[in-house]
Amino acid sequence: MAEKKQRALFEEAGTAQPAPVATPPDREAAKARDRRTLALWQFAVAALVVVIIVVGGLTRLTDSGLSITEWNLVTGVLPPLSEAGWAGEFAKYQTIPEFKEMNFDMEMSEFKTIYWWEWGHRMLGRLIGLVYLIPFALFAVRKRIPQGWFGTLLLPGVMIAVQGVIGWWMVSSGLSERVDVAPYRLAVHLGMAFAIFSILIWNGLRLSQAEHEALAARRRRFVGFKSIATGVGILAFVQILAGALVAGLDAGRGYTDWPLMNGALIPPEATEMTPFWKNFFENPALAQFDHRIIGYVLFAAIIWMWMRSRKTGHAAVKRWTDWVLVAATGQMLWGILTVLNGAPLGYAIVHQLGAVVLIFLMLRARFEAAYPAEEKIARS
Repeated sequence: MAEKKQRALFEEAGTAQPAPVATPPDREAAKARDRRTLALWQFAVAALVVVIIVVGGLTRLTDSGLSITEWNLVTGVLPPLSEAGWAGEFAKYQTIPEFKEMNFDMEMSEFKTIYWWEWGHRMLGRLIGLVYLIPFALFAVRKRIPQGWFGTLLLPGVMIAVQGVIGWWMVSSGLSERVDVAPYRLAVHLGMAFAIFSILIWNGLRLSQAEHEALAARRRRFVGFKSIATGVGILAFVQILAGALVAGLDAGRGYTDWPLMNGALIPPEATEMTPFWKNFFENPALAQFDHRIIGYVLFAAIIWMWMRSRKTGHAAVKRWTDWVLVAATGQMLWGILTVLNGAPLGYAIVHQLGAVVLIFLMLRARFEAAYPAEEKIARS
């Protein structure tokens, strides 16, 4: 007689229990590929942001930023295509204070040079917008954005769009009552570029890890050192804003001695403007003094961060912090050299690029503290 199969407790008659379904390996592999693709996209856009930071710096240093006096998002893509077109653009430039007070003897050939710098700068901005918008839309439509990442990936795109508005806000400040753009608006524009760069790099680093690896790594995080890296990173961002004020005021060319400024610790003219707060945004002497002092404080903070990294006992955290200290040392020495030489174009743009390298390394060190790689003890 055949033995009856015993029915499980609470099992309903006539129902079969489905076997648990495991996640197909190919699906997990597809998710991992999507994360890697998104990471490469974020890094690629970050690289374009570095390019536009350099081009933007050169546009400022060559006094080219006011050569295009209108903001036409679509029609502005085409440069002048005829002599009449060039004459029209030059005529518009001749109406602003920069031409009337500084470049009144400029010829057409010289105008074309500064026009191409600004046109290239604006075209790069449009390219970055497209390189972000189109892939984002495709990833979203194809449902290849990981769960919980839609808003995170949307944010840089929104910031890129806002950056275009800030750029015009900056340019417009030099079209009527000034011979250049407002320094604080330049600082906001550069600060936004570095913020976008930082978010893109951070997103790329996070997406480079598989989801399960990131969850495991986060349990090993060094909370204290991550907080230190965050604080020092914020200070570095403040220093970048101070450097933008120096660039906007051409303050790097007025005081070419070090460690003093025209033989004084604090030049008397550093506080001569009224009201007093105006000195922080409009006074070249105070702008360079602030940039120097913040630089000293930042370098001391990076040394402290380096010392604290030794206490983590984590090889990768220590290694990336070593590189932060190397970059900070080089950036400080190059900054001094730039001042001593009167901030020529080549020196100044390398100094700006050095800031990008330093921010990247600080982000990498912070990421290693937040998501430390697993370290295995080697067997002897």
